[in-house]
Amino acid sequence: MSERTRDHIVEAADKLFYRQGYERTSFADIADVVQISRGNFYYHFKTKDEILNAVIEARLAQVRTTLDEWEVDGKHPEDRIRSFIHILIANRADIKRYGCPVGTLCAEVAKLNHASQAEANKLFTLFRTWLRRQFVLLGREADADALAMHLLARSQGVATLANAFHDERFIKQEVKQMCDWLKSCTKSAARNTRSTHGVSNRALR
Repeated sequence: MSERTRDHIVEAADKLFYRQGYERTSFADIADVVQISRGNFYYHFKTKDEILNAVIEARLAQVRTTLDEWEVDGKHPEDRIRSFIHILIANRADIKRYGCPVGTLCAEVAKLNHASQAEANKLFTLFRTWLRRQFVLLGREADADALAMHLLARSQGVATLANAFHDERFIKQEVKQMCDWLKSCTKSAARNTRSTHGVSNRALR
């Protein structure tokens, strides 16, 4: 029961931090959602910073689970990268209202120069590392990290502007363009592979 109550606190805090921001969310806000006494609340968390750390840990665990699922579901690295792009579509309603949950949290803790900034940034690092690996598998080892960062940056830009303008069509349009860009990356990798194999075969003759 105690562990379940703690999980409920973290889940409620996660949603509130996303929807109204970490700084604007109080202990009372979280306690009201969970509907527990102040004494019970303080038994689990003494400070809001402790809750923030727990929320970041929960989000990191969720990202790892999502990445693992994409690994299982996607037979080809292009399919897996496309799954990352499509989270903009899957989460478009929340993104229009609140922005990207990762981007907004990292931006806020950075602005506050909060001690948890490095931990929060691990959320982006997980995506960056995973995307880089997919681009390597795609055959773009030389520029895999640059491509991963480009895709991360573009998805963040789309989320920010979609939130600013509340424009769902914009999200769909940008997702299509990112998918087209991914196809071009795949074709380029295939051409490079054929070219390399061609040079190798000529050298063996």
